[in-house]
Amino acid sequence: MNALIDYTLHLADNTLILGHRNSEWTGHGPILEQDIAISNIALDLIGQARNFYQYAATLINQSTTQPINTTTEDTLAYLRNTTYFKNCLLVEQTNGDWAKTILRQFFFSAYQFYLYQHLQNSKDETLAAIAEKSLKEVTYHLRWSSEWVIRLGDGTKESNLRIKKAVDDLWMYTDELFEAASYELSAMCEGIAVDLSLIKNDWQKKVKEIFEEATLAYPQEEKHEVAFHGKEGKHSEQLVNILAEMQFLQRTYPDSNW
Repeated sequence: MNALIDYTLHLADNTLILGHRNSEWTGHGPILEQDIAISNIALDLIGQARNFYQYAATLINQSTTQPINTTTEDTLAYLRNTTYFKNCLLVEQTNGDWAKTILRQFFFSAYQFYLYQHLQNSKDETLAAIAEKSLKEVTYHLRWSSEWVIRLGDGTKESNLRIKKAVDDLWMYTDELFEAASYELSAMCEGIAVDLSLIKNDWQKKVKEIFEEATLAYPQEEKHEVAFHGKEGKHSEQLVNILAEMQFLQRTYPDSNW
Protein backbone atom coordinates (compact mmCIF):
# COMPACT_ATOMS: atom_id res chain seq x y z
CA MET A 1 0.00 0.00 0.00
CA ASN A 2 2.79 2.47 0.87
CA ALA A 3 4.46 1.99 -2.52
CA LEU A 4 1.15 2.61 -4.29
CA ILE A 5 0.51 5.77 -2.26
CA ASP A 6 4.01 7.13 -2.85
CA TYR A 7 3.87 6.32 -6.56
CA THR A 8 0.49 8.00 -6.91
CA LEU A 9 1.79 11.08 -5.08
CA HIS A 10 4.82 11.14 -7.38
CA LEU A 11 2.55 11.23 -10.43
CA ALA A 12 0.39 13.91 -8.83
CA ASP A 13 3.30 16.10 -7.73
CA ASN A 14 4.88 16.05 -11.19
CA THR A 15 1.73 17.34 -12.83
CA LEU A 16 0.83 19.85 -10.12
CA ILE A 17 4.23 21.53 -10.07
CA LEU A 18 4.59 21.72 -13.84
CA GLY A 19 1.01 22.93 -14.11
CA HIS A 20 1.78 25.68 -11.60
CA ARG A 21 4.94 26.66 -13.48
CA ASN A 22 3.05 26.89 -16.77
CA SER A 23 0.29 28.93 -15.13
CA GLU A 24 2.87 31.64 -14.42
CA TRP A 25 2.78 32.43 -18.14
CA THR A 26 -0.92 33.33 -18.09
CA GLY A 27 -1.20 36.87 -19.36
CA HIS A 28 2.50 36.94 -20.30
CA GLY A 29 2.66 34.67 -23.36
CA PRO A 30 4.42 35.93 -26.50
CA ILE A 31 1.14 36.08 -28.45
CA LEU A 32 -2.47 35.66 -27.35
CA GLU A 33 -2.97 32.26 -29.01
CA GLN A 34 0.06 30.75 -27.27
CA ASP A 35 -0.83 32.45 -23.99
CA ILE A 36 -4.12 30.54 -24.12
CA ALA A 37 -2.38 27.32 -25.19
CA ILE A 38 0.11 27.26 -22.30
CA SER A 39 -2.66 28.17 -19.86
CA ASN A 40 -4.81 25.30 -21.12
CA ILE A 41 -1.89 22.90 -20.77
CA ALA A 42 -1.49 24.12 -17.19
CA LEU A 43 -5.17 23.36 -16.54
CA ASP A 44 -4.81 19.90 -18.08
CA LEU A 45 -1.87 19.10 -15.82
CA ILE A 46 -3.59 20.38 -12.70
CA GLY A 47 -6.65 18.33 -13.63
CA GLN A 48 -4.46 15.24 -13.82
CA ALA A 49 -2.95 16.16 -10.47
CA ARG A 50 -6.42 16.37 -8.93
CA ASN A 51 -7.29 12.87 -10.12
CA PHE A 52 -4.09 11.43 -8.67
CA TYR A 53 -4.41 13.36 -5.39
CA GLN A 54 -8.00 12.26 -4.91
CA TYR A 55 -6.97 8.65 -5.34
CA ALA A 56 -3.96 9.08 -3.02
CA ALA A 57 -6.20 10.65 -0.36
CA THR A 58 -8.60 7.70 -0.58
CA LEU A 59 -5.72 5.24 -0.18
CA ILE A 60 -4.28 7.15 2.78
CA ASN A 61 -7.63 7.36 4.55
CA GLN A 62 -8.22 3.65 4.02
CA SER A 63 -4.81 2.78 5.42
CA THR A 64 -5.27 4.62 8.74
CA THR A 65 -7.42 3.89 11.77
CA GLN A 66 -8.48 7.48 12.32
CA PRO A 67 -12.26 7.86 12.69
CA ILE A 68 -12.49 10.84 10.30
CA ASN A 69 -11.07 11.00 6.80
CA THR A 70 -8.82 14.04 7.19
CA THR A 71 -6.68 13.67 4.08
CA THR A 72 -7.99 15.37 0.93
CA GLU A 73 -6.59 16.48 -2.40
CA ASP A 74 -6.24 19.96 -0.91
CA THR A 75 -4.26 18.88 2.16
CA LEU A 76 -1.91 16.90 -0.07
CA ALA A 77 -1.33 19.88 -2.35
CA TYR A 78 -1.27 22.68 0.21
CA LEU A 79 -0.15 21.26 3.55
CA ARG A 80 2.86 19.11 2.75
CA ASN A 81 6.36 20.52 3.12
CA THR A 82 9.04 20.43 0.44
CA THR A 83 10.67 17.18 1.54
CA TYR A 84 7.36 15.32 1.18
CA PHE A 85 6.97 16.25 -2.48
CA LYS A 86 8.10 13.55 -4.92
CA ASN A 87 8.20 15.41 -8.24
CA CYS A 88 11.25 15.17 -10.45
CA LEU A 89 13.57 18.17 -10.54
CA LEU A 90 12.84 18.96 -14.18
CA VAL A 91 9.31 20.23 -13.56
CA GLU A 92 10.29 22.65 -10.80
CA GLN A 93 12.89 24.51 -12.86
CA THR A 94 12.17 28.19 -13.48
CA ASN A 95 10.36 29.23 -16.65
CA GLY A 96 13.22 31.35 -17.94
CA ASP A 97 12.38 32.54 -21.44
CA TRP A 98 9.83 30.98 -23.81
CA ALA A 99 12.42 28.57 -25.24
CA LYS A 100 13.25 27.12 -21.83
CA THR A 101 9.57 26.70 -20.95
CA ILE A 102 8.91 25.00 -24.30
CA LEU A 103 11.82 22.59 -23.96
CA ARG A 104 10.89 21.70 -20.37
CA GLN A 105 7.38 20.88 -21.54
CA PHE A 106 8.68 18.87 -24.50
CA PHE A 107 11.04 16.76 -22.38
CA PHE A 108 8.30 16.05 -19.84
CA SER A 109 5.49 15.50 -22.34
CA ALA A 110 7.58 12.99 -24.31
CA TYR A 111 8.27 11.14 -21.05
CA GLN A 112 4.65 11.34 -19.94
CA PHE A 113 3.33 10.16 -23.32
CA TYR A 114 5.18 6.85 -23.15
CA LEU A 115 4.65 6.54 -19.40
CA TYR A 116 0.87 6.81 -19.70
CA GLN A 117 0.79 4.39 -22.62
CA HIS A 118 2.28 1.72 -20.36
CA LEU A 119 0.44 2.86 -17.24
CA GLN A 120 -2.83 1.97 -18.96
CA ASN A 121 -1.78 -1.64 -18.38
CA SER A 122 -1.17 -1.20 -14.64
CA LYS A 123 -2.65 -3.79 -12.32
CA ASP A 124 -4.13 -0.89 -10.41
CA GLU A 125 -7.35 -0.12 -12.25
CA THR A 126 -7.64 3.46 -10.99
CA LEU A 127 -4.16 4.46 -12.15
CA ALA A 128 -4.80 2.75 -15.48
CA ALA A 129 -8.06 4.68 -15.90
CA ILE A 130 -6.45 8.04 -15.09
CA ALA A 131 -3.67 7.32 -17.58
CA GLU A 132 -6.13 6.39 -20.29
CA LYS A 133 -8.21 9.51 -19.67
CA SER A 134 -5.15 11.77 -19.66
CA LEU A 135 -3.38 10.35 -22.70
CA LYS A 136 -5.34 12.45 -25.20
CA GLU A 137 -4.28 15.61 -23.38
CA VAL A 138 -0.66 14.51 -23.22
CA THR A 139 -0.69 13.64 -26.94
CA TYR A 140 -1.64 17.26 -27.67
CA HIS A 141 0.98 18.59 -25.22
CA LEU A 142 3.67 16.57 -26.99
CA ARG A 143 2.61 17.69 -30.45
CA TRP A 144 2.38 21.35 -29.42
CA SER A 145 5.75 21.44 -27.65
CA SER A 146 7.44 19.43 -30.45
CA GLU A 147 6.27 21.93 -33.06
CA TRP A 148 7.62 24.80 -30.97
CA VAL A 149 11.03 23.15 -30.46
CA ILE A 150 11.30 22.75 -34.25
CA ARG A 151 10.08 26.31 -34.82
CA LEU A 152 12.65 27.77 -32.44
CA GLY A 153 15.56 25.54 -33.44
CA ASP A 154 15.06 25.96 -37.18
CA GLY A 155 13.99 29.60 -36.95
CA THR A 156 16.09 32.72 -36.55
CA LYS A 157 19.62 32.92 -35.22
CA GLU A 158 18.25 34.35 -31.96
CA SER A 159 15.63 31.61 -31.48
CA ASN A 160 18.23 28.93 -32.25
CA LEU A 161 20.61 30.34 -29.65
CA ARG A 162 17.84 30.46 -27.05
CA ILE A 163 16.71 26.86 -27.54
CA LYS A 164 20.35 25.70 -27.45
CA LYS A 165 20.81 27.49 -24.14
CA ALA A 166 17.63 25.80 -22.88
CA VAL A 167 19.15 22.41 -23.78
CA ASP A 168 22.27 23.33 -21.81
CA ASP A 169 20.15 24.38 -18.81
CA LEU A 170 17.74 21.44 -18.71
CA TRP A 171 19.50 18.40 -20.14
CA MET A 172 21.09 17.46 -16.81
CA TYR A 173 17.66 17.00 -15.24
CA THR A 174 16.39 14.44 -17.76
CA ASP A 175 18.34 11.51 -16.28
CA GLU A 176 16.13 11.50 -13.19
CA LEU A 177 13.05 10.75 -15.29
CA PHE A 178 14.38 7.24 -15.82
CA GLU A 179 16.03 6.61 -12.46
CA ALA A 180 13.54 4.66 -10.37
CA ALA A 181 12.99 5.78 -6.79
CA SER A 182 12.62 3.15 -4.08
CA TYR A 183 8.82 3.26 -4.16
CA GLU A 184 8.83 2.99 -7.95
CA LEU A 185 10.90 -0.18 -7.72
CA SER A 186 8.48 -1.65 -5.18
CA ALA A 187 5.46 -0.65 -7.26
CA MET A 188 7.08 -2.12 -10.38
CA CYS A 189 7.48 -5.47 -8.62
CA GLU A 190 3.75 -5.39 -7.85
CA GLY A 191 2.85 -4.63 -11.47
CA ILE A 192 1.55 -1.18 -10.53
CA ALA A 193 4.25 1.19 -11.77
CA VAL A 194 5.79 1.43 -15.21
CA ASP A 195 9.21 -0.11 -15.76
CA LEU A 196 11.13 3.02 -16.76
CA SER A 197 13.62 1.02 -18.82
CA LEU A 198 10.74 0.24 -21.20
CA ILE A 199 10.20 3.87 -22.11
CA LYS A 200 13.70 5.35 -22.03
CA ASN A 201 14.61 4.26 -25.57
CA ASP A 202 11.30 5.57 -26.94
CA TRP A 203 11.91 8.91 -25.21
CA GLN A 204 15.44 9.18 -26.59
CA LYS A 205 14.25 8.28 -30.08
CA LYS A 206 11.53 10.96 -29.96
CA VAL A 207 13.91 13.62 -28.69
CA LYS A 208 16.49 12.78 -31.36
CA GLU A 209 13.78 12.91 -34.05
CA ILE A 210 12.55 16.37 -33.00
CA PHE A 211 16.08 17.70 -32.44
CA GLU A 212 17.06 16.62 -35.94
CA GLU A 213 14.12 18.52 -37.43
CA ALA A 214 15.02 21.50 -35.25
CA THR A 215 18.67 21.38 -36.41
CA LEU A 216 19.75 20.82 -32.81
CA ALA A 217 22.57 18.51 -31.80
CA TYR A 218 21.52 15.70 -29.49
CA PRO A 219 23.82 15.96 -26.42
CA GLN A 220 26.39 13.15 -26.48
CA GLU A 221 28.39 13.98 -23.39
CA GLU A 222 27.58 12.44 -20.03
CA LYS A 223 25.15 14.46 -18.00
CA HIS A 224 26.34 16.33 -14.95
CA GLU A 225 25.52 14.93 -11.56
CA VAL A 226 22.73 16.84 -9.85
CA ALA A 227 23.05 17.48 -6.12
CA PHE A 228 19.41 16.61 -5.46
CA HIS A 229 16.97 13.83 -6.23
CA GLY A 230 13.45 15.20 -6.34
CA LYS A 231 11.68 11.84 -6.45
CA GLU A 232 13.08 11.09 -3.01
CA GLY A 233 12.17 14.52 -1.60
CA LYS A 234 15.55 16.21 -2.12
CA HIS A 235 14.66 19.37 -3.98
CA SER A 236 16.24 22.59 -5.15
CA GLU A 237 15.37 26.05 -3.88
CA GLN A 238 13.01 26.35 -6.83
CA LEU A 239 10.40 24.10 -5.21
CA VAL A 240 10.66 26.00 -1.93
CA ASN A 241 9.75 29.18 -3.80
CA ILE A 242 6.87 27.53 -5.67
CA LEU A 243 5.31 26.14 -2.50
CA ALA A 244 5.76 29.41 -0.61
CA GLU A 245 3.61 31.12 -3.22
CA MET A 246 1.17 28.27 -3.90
CA GLN A 247 0.49 27.38 -0.26
CA PHE A 248 0.43 30.88 1.21
CA LEU A 249 -3.35 31.35 1.39
CA GLN A 250 -4.14 27.94 2.88
CA ARG A 251 -1.39 28.19 5.49
CA THR A 252 -2.26 31.77 6.42
CA TYR A 253 -6.01 31.12 6.64
CA PRO A 254 -6.37 27.40 7.46
CA ASP A 255 -9.49 25.59 6.28
CA SER A 256 -10.69 28.58 4.29
CA ASN A 257 -13.60 28.01 1.91
CA TRP A 258 -14.93 30.12 -0.93
